[in-house]
Amino acid sequence: MKIAITGCNGGVGRRVVLWVLKEGHTVVGADYVIAEDTDFYHNPAFTFHPVDLKDFDTTLKVFEGCDAIIQLAAFAQPMDYKTKVHNDNVVISWNVLRAAAELGIDRVALASSVNVLRGVFSTEPIFHYFPIDENHPCEPDEPYGLSKLIAETQANTIVRRYPSMRVASIRIHWFVPTRAHAYRQDYFRVRGDLWGYVQMDSAADAFLRAVTVEMDHWTGHETFFIVAPQLAADEDWLELKEKYFPDVPVKPGWIESGTKGFFDCSKAERLLGWVHTDYA
Repeated sequence: MKIAITGCNGGVGRRVVLWVLKEGHTVVGADYVIAEDTDFYHNPAFTFHPVDLKDFDTTLKVFEGCDAIIQLAAFAQPMDYKTKVHNDNVVISWNVLRAAAELGIDRVALASSVNVLRGVFSTEPIFHYFPIDENHPCEPDEPYGLSKLIAETQANTIVRRYPSMRVASIRIHWFVPTRAHAYRQDYFRVRGDLWGYVQMDSAADAFLRAVTVEMDHWTGHETFFIVAPQLAADEDWLELKEKYFPDVPVKPGWIESGTKGFFDCSKAERLLGWVHTDYA
């Protein structure tokens, strides 16, 4: 399969490109940042296009001849909490989706984020229940999480108009090489992240599965939380929950099932065949 990967030279993009190439696909890389020091730049199965994805016509041209798109191009945090992160991210995600529709590319994966919730970048983390699943309310109070939530709304919009398209919004957690990299001493400060992470190659696997699983597995637009079941913490999740979120209810049956953690990623397992693996 010929797969376009935007933001290919970013931290997430590099690992996704390597994973997709390893699995035998051809990659068309697109990024505003030019980087010739990547491990894949001279790979014959990889071609690179320097491009500003905020320009629709340029975006359209880059995707010609591709079978699928993995959209990773974005600012990955709120920065100054003003306008640029929101505005750039929202324009890029719509351009990618609209270009895919124009070209008849029916398989698209968008990099969303756990920050569609009111989490670590918010003034105060607020969760309505545990474990968090895709039905949990999305209530960001900052521009990065908002831009990701708008991208998901864009995906809902595009599949209504182009019902042959299938779009997956991959809500990844903190993208790290190992669980140890996600450990932080100040548990209170990172409580909005719920002490979570996703191992980078396992996240890359989720993105690839989102565009390669059979089309009859699901249709339209779906969101998926992609989070490790283990915490980057030594305490049990219930101990942390009682200490930092004592008033948040736990859904019936979750504790009794023996499943641990603040996130329920069973939807990704059911529709994508994805289960978190600590590859490193």
